[in-house]
Amino acid sequence: MTNTKPTRIKTISEYHQALGLPKPEHPLISVINLESVQRQSNNEPISLIFDFYSISLKRNCKAKFKYGQQRYDFDEGVMFFMSPGQVFGIEIEKDVPIRRTGWLLLIHPDFLWNTALAKTIKQYEYFDYSVHEALFLSDKEETAIVGILQSILQEYKSNIDKFSQDIIIAQLELLLVHADRFYHRQFLTRKITNHKILDRLEDILTDYFISDDLVNKGLPTVKHISESLNLSTNYLSSLLKTLTGQNTQQHIHDRLIEKAKEKLSTTDLSVSEIAYALGFEHSQSFSKFFKTKTNLTPLKFRESFN
Repeated sequence: MTNTKPTRIKTISEYHQALGLPKPEHPLISVINLESVQRQSNNEPISLIFDFYSISLKRNCKAKFKYGQQRYDFDEGVMFFMSPGQVFGIEIEKDVPIRRTGWLLLIHPDFLWNTALAKTIKQYEYFDYSVHEALFLSDKEETAIVGILQSILQEYKSNIDKFSQDIIIAQLELLLVHADRFYHRQFLTRKITNHKILDRLEDILTDYFISDDLVNKGLPTVKHISESLNLSTNYLSSLLKTLTGQNTQQHIHDRLIEKAKEKLSTTDLSVSEIAYALGFEHSQSFSKFFKTKTNLTPLKFRESFN
């Protein structure tokens, strides 16, 4: 996919116009049945930035996608979440007959203003996930999601009154909680893929700890590990938390403690030398860290082997 300058879509009405759809019933929220969207004749790659939230459930989508710097294939995963300001690229396959089906829910942040969801929506980490980890849905799960979308659509098309926003917000919260549940199910059921990620994580940490990186760069950051795995920081920590009960930072710290114990028990290096070798500028910082994690000072731990 070629690099294309992103086009910013500021309003939902503007996006409706780009899709050749009538104006939305409400300027701040829209539910689109993708069967009503005609395939665009322009097959040139496009890159978009939305100033609103986008939740999509897509089937038969013969296109290549790029989310930030990550490539993504919609062949299996069907549900995908985007926050305002994220770059999303599309390259439609030429001369391929498509009967695209699914739903698209668009929510402008102003629709959430003065509601609890305005803050809590940011807690749903799948809005920040690496795009190649879209949500896989069983038939039963997809039916549940579509049912909620249809309920939002029904309310959206009704006469807007003072209760409309509260009802739609409640339905939206229900959808997000369902998605959260399904993502955690996905973490557990896709064990082969997820354990490959764990294996790669261990390999990355091993390579880092046996190199000079600890001395030259200090302890590896969560961002460094996540980028090495081509995953977002939130996604990786959520995956690890579900599979192991620990987040990425805790995994890094555990590996550091293992390395410290190894040096304390098998070498004659001083605590200061070990601290330096492990990327600490001051031995006091290392000793404090070690005691916090083990309830022993480095010297007490070493004495236990004598």
